[in-house]
Amino acid sequence: MKKILSIILITACLACGCSSASGTEKNTSKSTASEPESIDFFAMDTTIKFSAYGDKKVLKGAKKVLTDLEKKVSVTDSGSEIYHINQNGSGTLTGDVSDLMQKALQMCTQTDGALDISIYPIVKAWGFTTGDYQVPDESTIQSLLPMVNYTKVEFDKTTGNVTIPSGMTIDLGSIAKGYAGQQSAQYLRDNGVKSALLNLGGNVQTIGSKPDGSPWKVGIKDPNGDTPMMVLSITDQAVITSGGYERYFEQDGHTYWHIMDPATGHPADSGLCSVTIVGDDGGTCDALSTSLFVMGLEKAADFWGKSNDFEAVFVTDSGEVYITEGLKDKFALTDDHADTTVKVISR
Repeated sequence: MKKILSIILITACLACGCSSASGTEKNTSKSTASEPESIDFFAMDTTIKFSAYGDKKVLKGAKKVLTDLEKKVSVTDSGSEIYHINQNGSGTLTGDVSDLMQKALQMCTQTDGALDISIYPIVKAWGFTTGDYQVPDESTIQSLLPMVNYTKVEFDKTTGNVTIPSGMTIDLGSIAKGYAGQQSAQYLRDNGVKSALLNLGGNVQTIGSKPDGSPWKVGIKDPNGDTPMMVLSITDQAVITSGGYERYFEQDGHTYWHIMDPATGHPADSGLCSVTIVGDDGGTCDALSTSLFVMGLEKAADFWGKSNDFEAVFVTDSGEVYITEGLKDKFALTDDHADTTVKVISR
């Protein structure tokens, strides 16, 4: 059934600017109420910053949680469990990787294939895995599409055993970063951290609020510019954005981005250029930011209307901004975008 949207026109203004994740200003040797400990490192193809009010040694432990997971799920690391499965057609996943596979397949089913962990050969054909960008000919795409079908992945969640058909390649990248942020945050919680912000390059995971009780301020980038267009006030949740502006190339006057539609083998042409998901579960948010981008506004709004575990911000190709009703009291437009009309999607 088609979702009917109840639209409320609102605008809000922020008195000052913002960053993609504020509240992580400084790296010091000793934490104070106003200055968190922080570490910066590169992993999962992005620059990452973990900031927390607590012992810096704990942050290093959280980093290890993330980097250990990356080594196990990488599609290019010959020592990873996913690499082994792709090379041999079968294998066994352990611990967090098995849990991640279970969650990924659940999200593929829940989104009716808008998320598909077997899309990797298509992404590779467009050059997004190598940087050798190209528009593949249609015959190449059509030859690869039969192997884009997550339902053909055989997974035993009890043993962790996975079997895939010959010619199929799986990749958990569409959910792994959000899941890794969530696992790192849980490690910090388990070690006594009550206030932290983990910035994984567009994926933000917060723990609690700031020490003074105020929420974290997380910026949403203008897809057509370099500045934040909106700030969300967030406490103990993840904020994850997928946008066509993140990775793309231009050829013959056309722009092609990395978010692929599993049904067509082409970059998703859904009328959206940015989707931000806010929720308690980082892995779920990561998966939904991609799959709702593929769905487009109407189907994504309908999906949200039938769910109760996330909120969303959608930016269309024409520059319209839609937010779900759970965020209407938690956002503010930046000064540069103060005249933007924001439409609220209600159930």
